[in-house]
Amino acid sequence: MIIKPVFSALSSKYPELDSCLSDIGKAYELLEGSYSMGGQVLVCGNGGSASDSEHIVGELMKGFMQKRPVPAAFREELGALFPGEEAEICDNLQGALPAISLVSHTALMTAFMNDVSADMVFAQQVYGYGRPGDALIGLSTSGNSRNVVRALQVAKAKGMKTIGLTGRTGGRMKELCDAVICVPWDSTPDIQERHLPIYHALCIALEDRFFSPYPE
Repeated sequence: MIIKPVFSALSSKYPELDSCLSDIGKAYELLEGSYSMGGQVLVCGNGGSASDSEHIVGELMKGFMQKRPVPAAFREELGALFPGEEAEICDNLQGALPAISLVSHTALMTAFMNDVSADMVFAQQVYGYGRPGDALIGLSTSGNSRNVVRALQVAKAKGMKTIGLTGRTGGRMKELCDAVICVPWDSTPDIQERHLPIYHALCIALEDRFFSPYPE
């Protein structure tokens, strides 16, 4: 199991997360494998976990801890199409790890909840976006959020990798995830406070893997 320096540092800062290191390493391997094969990551959760879903996408889709210059070949191609404009455009683009927050599509979500089923609002998007080898990250402090559970079930059926961030017991997510990170806390605020440094560490490790000239 991969335990990167950023994960060891996480354990030093938050000693209670030491028991999660193996599962964090497994989640990293799944995400790295998906991105290495040209996949994308879908993310979903409710309430504070919906905000975390947006946060994760924000760290993956743009530079986080380091610069992510676009490849020279893309700069040349854009320059051939739009001579003289390539510097302005490419200097303001950043390398991205494709990620979609399933909590962000207000019109789709409200229509689907009203017309079909609120419990299936994330599952419908997984069905529409997901491809074999992609990854789904589901966040639920209880591990039993029905719309997250349904999304994980559909992801499994589509051949996607499933990753969960949850609380002490893991709830139903524990049986549905290829990697489930159960932080050893019970109350929602305590759990969410530990989820943030975990997904920050995962995003840092992925950025190092795909964009650092000197990866860990």
